[in-house]
This record gives sequence, C-alpha cells and structure tokens, in this order.
Amino acid sequence: MHSDVSLQRFKQFPRLMWIFLFGSFITRGSYYMVWPFLAVILYEKFALSATEVGMVLSSAAIISVFTSFVGSSLSDRIGRHKLMYVTGILYIISFSLLAEANSVEGYVVVMTLCSMATSLWRPLTSAAIGDIIADSKTRELAMQSLYFIVNVGCAVGPMLGVWLGLTGKQSSFYLTAVAFAVLLIMLYWGFNHQTRQDAALAAGASSNDNLSGGTSGTESDGASGCVNGITSDGVNRGVNGLLSDTETSTKKAAVVSRKQIIAILLQDKLLQCLIFANILCMFIYAQMDSSLIQYLTRAGAPDLLTLISGMIFTNAMVIISTQFLLLKLMARFPLVKRIQIGLLLLIGSQIWLAFNPLDLFWGWIGAIVVMSVAETILFPTMNVHIDRLAPDHLRGAYFGAASFYDLGFALAPLGGGIILDHFGGQRLFLTGAALSVLVIYLYSILDKLPRPDFAMFKVD
Repeated sequence: MHSDVSLQRFKQFPRLMWIFLFGSFITRGSYYMVWPFLAVILYEKFALSATEVGMVLSSAAIISVFTSFVGSSLSDRIGRHKLMYVTGILYIISFSLLAEANSVEGYVVVMTLCSMATSLWRPLTSAAIGDIIADSKTRELAMQSLYFIVNVGCAVGPMLGVWLGLTGKQSSFYLTAVAFAVLLIMLYWGFNHQTRQDAALAAGASSNDNLSGGTSGTESDGASGCVNGITSDGVNRGVNGLLSDTETSTKKAAVVSRKQIIAILLQDKLLQCLIFANILCMFIYAQMDSSLIQYLTRAGAPDLLTLISGMIFTNAMVIISTQFLLLKLMARFPLVKRIQIGLLLLIGSQIWLAFNPLDLFWGWIGAIVVMSVAETILFPTMNVHIDRLAPDHLRGAYFGAASFYDLGFALAPLGGGIILDHFGGQRLFLTGAALSVLVIYLYSILDKLPRPDFAMFKVD
C-alpha cells in the first residue's frame, strides 16, 4: 500500500487529531529544552562519574520499558481517556518535582516517574489515533504527521531554549509541566467534542435501524454497516463502529491462547535474532542522547550547550527534511537491503565521531547528519519489517515482543558510561561501529533461521 500525502487527507483529520499534533509540539519542544542536558546537570551538580550518571539514566529507562506493557493492558480495561488524564497529571507532578530536585536520590525517583509517564503516553496516543481515524491511509498519514511534529518540537525546543537563555537550566522543567497542563485542558475539550460526535453517529445509526425495520435482513445489515463503520469521509468509526472493531479484535485474539503465543515466540528463531539485532542498534543510537553528551562535557568541549543544542537541532531537521524523500528513494530496495544501507551509514558516523577533533564544532554536526540519515532509513523500516513477519492473528504479540528494542535505549547510558570511564570516548564510538558490523551480519542470516509452523497453532 502506497502512502497518500495530500491536502484532502489532512482535511480528514478530526479535531482531536489536531490537538494531539499541537500538544506533541509544545510538550516535546519544552521537554527538549532541558532533558538532553540532564547528564550535564548530574555531572556539574554532583560530580558523578560517567558510569554513575549512566546508571541513573538507565535505571529509569529500564523500568519504563516494562511499564509500557502494564499501560497497554490497563488502557483496554479502564479506557484510554482516563489513563491519558492520569498520565498527564503524572507528567505535571514529575516535571515540577524535577525542577526542584536537589539530591541524586531525588533525581532517580523523579526521573523514573517521568520515564514511566513517557512509556505510558506514547502507546496511548497511538492507540487513540487508531480509535478516531478509521481509514487506513488517513491513519498512516496521521502517524507520520505525529512523528514529523515531534521532530519539529525536538528541533525548535533546544534552539529556542538557547535564544531565551533557558537551555540546560533545571527550572526549565516547569515549562514542560505547564505545557502538559495546557494539553490536558485541550484534551478535555477535544474528548468531549469527540464524544458528542460519536453520540450523534450512534443516534443516526439507531434512526436508520428503525427506518430499515421493514426491509430484508440483508438490506438492514447493509445500511447498518455503512453507518456504524466508517463515515463518508473515512475519519471516525463512531461508537458502534468502535464496538464492532473491539468485538472483532477480541475474536482474533481468541484464536491463539496466551500459552501458544509464548510457544510461538520461543520457536521463532528469526524473530529472536531480529530483536537482538535491533536492541544492539538502539544501544548504538542512544549513545547520542547520553554518552556523547557525557564525553563532550567531561572532555571540556568549547561552546558545550550550543554544540549539544546544535546536534539535537540537526538530528531533528535532517529527519524532517529527508523523511518522505528517503521513503520514496528506498522504495525499490528490499527491506533488509534498506536496513543494511542504513547500518553502513551508521558505521560511518561512529568512525567519524571516534576521530573528530574535540574543538571541531562542524565536525560533530557533520557526524550527526550522517547518523540522522541512517536513523531516518532504519527506524521506519524496522517497524515495517516486523509487520511483514507477523502472521495476521499474531500481529499484536509480535509488536509486543518488538517493544523489547527499547532495552537498547535503556541500557545505553549505563553501558556507554562504563566504556567512557574505563576506555574513553574514542573506544566508545569504535565499539558502536563494531556492533553495527555485527548487526549487519545478524540481518544477513535472518532468512536462514527456522520459524514455527503457524498453522499448527491456529484454533478454529
């Protein structure tokens, strides 16, 4: 299925989708004014070693990986709206506390709360988009738009912080707390509007059912299906449509028991190898957010805050400007070939970082450009790869297993910190290059690995 990027598609976005986009922009923008500088704050305020800083950052991230599983199940039980409100309040509290934290223990506790809120918020937003937009192409554009606007926030936030003199200041976390407060107010308004719209659709469906009472069963079912499913513009499912989808997904989920799903995942050696390869890939990428900043801070790089802000800005701008272009250029290559091209670029960026002179500002920016192009190729392709590997009746289980990729992000600050303390920055980035070579090898053997016979597990 080809992507459809058109003005007409954007016009099909419901009001709540525009709230998600605006909210993501203001929250990510304020978040990136200071969060990437936490390693600097912890070093300058408490004189922690690179390993200790990594342990603080990793402990919070590891907990958040497992929180996302709990959040996904809770959203089905208590409702996404309620859990989004709770998560938003948790964001406001944790960022307000982070603005006032004055001990290592306090940072650990509050950063864990922030990471938990983040791990809950992202899947909730994605699931909510699926609830309010039924047409698959419009929904795909909505997801791409959300990824795009998050990167715009990442680009604008650090540079705006530099301009306002707020970058790296702990008190800037209050701005993020205020941004989430504004977003919660907007969400309350948007959810109420969506509820009224769904109620109107349900009333229309009920009216049509009454009018079609005298018709044949086939005609009645046809009329009801048109109203209860997708509306004329393909945007909203409606209350009855959502119920229908829920019932359908429940039936699909019932096809294979939980015990069988675990058995399938344990037997799918290709999936296991893929997860391990992508954990390594995420470990390499996450060094830019943690260990690279630690290295530049401890080595005394000139214009440190400007350099860090410039790297974050460059990363986001490269993704924004090349996302759709690379999608088109890479379309003719097989998935594994695209990933290998991205990994070769990743190797080049790691070698560049390893040998770049400390005081060569634009050298660091150039390495980040190459790394960002690799990211733009790799990250979307990884998701598509999982989607193609997963059988239809096990798609949820496979994407759930793929969320273990985040362990790479979670372990990166600790692993990078240990390498920095004992071997230095150059060895860190050369290790990243070597791991990238290993990932290329793992991808090259994927097709040779055994997979289970999925038909054996399917229950009628």
